[in-house]
Amino acid sequence: MNLDVFQSRIGYHFRDPGLLLRALTHSSYVNEHPDEGPDNQRLEFLGDAVLGFAVAAWVYVRYPSFHEGEMTRLRAALVREETLARWAGQLGLGEALRLGRGEAEGGGRTRPANLEDGFEALVGALYLDGGLEPVRQFLHPLVEPEAAAILAAAADRDAKSRLQEWAQAELGVTPHYRIVAERGPDHAKTFVAQVLLGAKVVGRGEGHSKQAAEQAAAQQALDLGHMTLDL
Repeated sequence: MNLDVFQSRIGYHFRDPGLLLRALTHSSYVNEHPDEGPDNQRLEFLGDAVLGFAVAAWVYVRYPSFHEGEMTRLRAALVREETLARWAGQLGLGEALRLGRGEAEGGGRTRPANLEDGFEALVGALYLDGGLEPVRQFLHPLVEPEAAAILAAAADRDAKSRLQEWAQAELGVTPHYRIVAERGPDHAKTFVAQVLLGAKVVGRGEGHSKQAAEQAAAQQALDLGHMTLDL
């Protein structure tokens, strides 16, 4: 793909086109054309950090009522490989990548890892060329609808499912629950539940059934952001 066409797609024209060329250069290309390096790995390293900061700042400003845990989960969903690879695909980044022949013939233009790395390298190049403002302008139209979709999907899932998904993916543990108290007459009991991650109690909730109490405990764990703490 012509670099001018790609720059029109991303809405930014580089003062130093060499930065963009480097961001689009995969290591497989440099292996076959050693005089046309360097590859995009250093820019990927920088872009990963810039992306994390820019998205965190956006989430902080956009959702002022969110607790730390809510912000952490949303940021993680926005910068994960699946999301970045999809954004890269929308921008046609795979078509613009400079790949070695073997990598290209092996499906490298649609490989999620290549797309993610290229996207991060592009963010690094944008930062070096123009600072944070071009990065913000580039990311905003991608992040806004993605965040809305993520939050809408999360709202449709119960708290226990969301907590379990996060705990298993990030900590390798499964939340477990225990009923620690029962109050009231048999026809109107209130149950008190705790949810634990490992040995740590991370949430407590009440309900008129054991299941409702467990859901309330899971929701408190999500709201309080205990997933950011060491077990």
